[in-house]
Amino acid sequence: MDRLTIVKVGGKVVENPESLNALLDQFCRISGNKILVHGGGRSATEMATKLGIETTMVEGRRITHKEMLDVVTMVYGGLVNKKIVALLQARGCNAIGLTGADLDFIKAHKRPVTEIDYGFVGDVDDVNSNELRLLINENVIPVVAPLTHDGKGNLLNTNADTIASEIAVEFARYFSVYLFYCFEKKGVLKDQKDDNSIIYDLDLPLFQQYQNDGTIKEGMIPKLDNGFRAKKNGVKEVLITNHENLASGRGTRLM
Repeated sequence: MDRLTIVKVGGKVVENPESLNALLDQFCRISGNKILVHGGGRSATEMATKLGIETTMVEGRRITHKEMLDVVTMVYGGLVNKKIVALLQARGCNAIGLTGADLDFIKAHKRPVTEIDYGFVGDVDDVNSNELRLLINENVIPVVAPLTHDGKGNLLNTNADTIASEIAVEFARYFSVYLFYCFEKKGVLKDQKDDNSIIYDLDLPLFQQYQNDGTIKEGMIPKLDNGFRAKKNGVKEVLITNHENLASGRGTRLM
């Protein structure tokens, strides 16, 4: 099978011009087939503030009411996505910007209301790789924004880590997939105050142990849940790292 590298880049890296440019330099040096999945949450929050729209977060997750859905669509699908595409084109990497609605790529359903109503937030049902595989075979790089659709004309805000994992699982049927979660730290840390306390090899029992004792917490938990799901479902390698170590492969490797 041909190799496919999927890089998910977090909002903090995307929103800093210096780190974004450094990340894209590294990304373009990766040989073979590539997909880039991006976030952009802080940019959405800043835009909402400018427009006088209140941002509500619950346990790190954005409540996406109708006005906020309009904001994340503008920011994720427009401003952030097209900026990345333009920067890749400037580096000679032929890219196309997509949401889950384009080419019926990622279909989702609106998250059911339980104790919390997340609004227009989507949970992924299906990834359709048919057209994207044709693009990839023509050396086109898909740049995917964290938006999906429900097949009934509605867009949905969907977690970028989840999107990266679901794409990786689907494409693992056709490629040897390597999934990189790239954010501002060098990997998963034992001590949040020590950037060098990297957990280099992490298996599921150790993850559960660190989760129980509070070593791993908050936003890292869903990222790792998504990573282990990908690893369990045919993805060759999952690595948590930063843009500086993207090419070297240093970071936290899921076992």
